[in-house]
Amino acid sequence: QGELAESGGGSVQAGGSLRLSCVTSNPTYTYIRDCMGWFRQGPGKEREEVATIDGDGRTTYGDSVTGRFTVSKDNAKETLYLQMNSLKAEDTAMYYCAATTSSRCSGPGGVFRYWGQGTQVTVSP
Repeated sequence: QGELAESGGGSVQAGGSLRLSCVTSNPTYTYIRDCMGWFRQGPGKEREEVATIDGDGRTTYGDSVTGRFTVSKDNAKETLYLQMNSLKAEDTAMYYCAATTSSRCSGPGGVFRYWGQGTQVTVSP
């Protein structure tokens, strides 16, 4: 069992919503307090950064999801979330959560070293 476990993927029609969760579990390190992010890789596409949230809760979003997706976290539950609204067919992809060991997402420490297995999101037109 990995240290990052995604869930919440599924099949939905365009215009629908899904909420992804990523539970972190490491007995010696609390990933949720550092920069974490969501990435996706669609069929035949390169991996794309979807959203990040740093240790202070500051967020960034990819251009294609801005205004539709919201990243958040619950430190007490050590869980990262991605609320996805107004889904489009082009959002179809495997979604991964990833973690760094730096509070900031930028700079030399902001390297996503730890990855989950992914959860599939399929949006039908």
